[in-house]
Amino acid sequence: MTFLSLLSNKKLLKAVADSGYTDPTPIQQQAIPAILAGSDIMAGAQTGTGKTAAFALPLLSKLDDNNYQIKKIRVLVLTPTRELAQQVYKSFEDYGNYTHIKMAIAYGGVSIKPQVKQINSGAEVLVATPGRLLDHIENGSVSLQDLQCLVFDEADRMLDMGFQAEINNILKHSPKKRQTLLFSATFDDAIIKLSKTLLNNPKMIEVSERNAAAAEVEQVIYTVDADRKRELTSHLIGKRNWRQVLIFTRTKQTADILAKEMCKDGIKAASIHGDKSQGARNKALAEFKEGKTRALVATDVAARGLDIVDLQYVINFELPHIAEDYIHRIGRTGRAGKTGLAISLMSPGEEWLLEAVEKVLDSKVPQESLAGYELDLTKKPNSNSFEIKKEDDSWSRKKKKYADNSKGRRPRR
Repeated sequence: MTFLSLLSNKKLLKAVADSGYTDPTPIQQQAIPAILAGSDIMAGAQTGTGKTAAFALPLLSKLDDNNYQIKKIRVLVLTPTRELAQQVYKSFEDYGNYTHIKMAIAYGGVSIKPQVKQINSGAEVLVATPGRLLDHIENGSVSLQDLQCLVFDEADRMLDMGFQAEINNILKHSPKKRQTLLFSATFDDAIIKLSKTLLNNPKMIEVSERNAAAAEVEQVIYTVDADRKRELTSHLIGKRNWRQVLIFTRTKQTADILAKEMCKDGIKAASIHGDKSQGARNKALAEFKEGKTRALVATDVAARGLDIVDLQYVINFELPHIAEDYIHRIGRTGRAGKTGLAISLMSPGEEWLLEAVEKVLDSKVPQESLAGYELDLTKKPNSNSFEIKKEDDSWSRKKKKYADNSKGRRPRR
């Protein structure tokens, strides 16, 4: 199958060729015809499968073919984070390069005035985060009365971040008669429940096993004492000469401290999280992509939507409290059919986190210990070399709940 067999719009086909794509991915093969036919869809696909093009191309085709005289917002793409919004927006710009369709982007953390100006210039496609979109709706700079298609990208993350109320509010301002597309890397009860309120007789599309990690990603757990995690992380990167590694931590404070300590080890590292300004996050990501920084230490929220070409290595410095996040984390590598390696560091006392992850994966992750970094059985569990305030005791009380149910809500960051 080729893009020519899926799309008739020559302008979009030219843009696809410019992007270097030759053959459509499985999600594109299934989603593009369904979206062009006007169906609602519920699609399960890992990151790196080409899902943005799967909805951007057919939606741009429909807009371009109709050539509307009055420029109003007709396509709204909701994303959970600024980074993902920027990535999706750029994709729409690239694919729509030879059309006259105007796009706009709206997210928090920056001035709202330039966004208002961009929207008022006649944007037909708006990519936005839920909170900032509601700001625009409330001040009258955005109207959704002409909306024809509403896209939820990474809907599972929106729910994890507590955006249910914002979603409900946005729906109140949206036409009931519309096309709705829901994309999610994982399907749990909350996503199924949300889909029933959003979708009308949807076409189900699953290009990988539900809640499964990408097959191209090799996974391994290294058992190590907590106070030697940083040492082992730097050892792996330095000894194996890895030039580009994405590292995940659970908290902003740990991300900052780890990046600083790794720099002392001779590994140039930077951190990104919700407390950093958008400019600082953009700079850190740009330097990482350019190879000026070898290690990028990120929290889950900050890393959501990051698109790093040819990233081979991901390290979970700490396993996530929400098991589904593990799939999103390791999905940063092994993208578009390429191979990747995901290493997770686990210390005594953290076994419950691994149990929750393995329950979501429905498979075991191999465990190893590296020579020179074997566990010291005389140490107490959760000893940590970083002087970080002890985590809220509520997590201890919730351990059994998360191990059994691996669901939860994270406070916004």
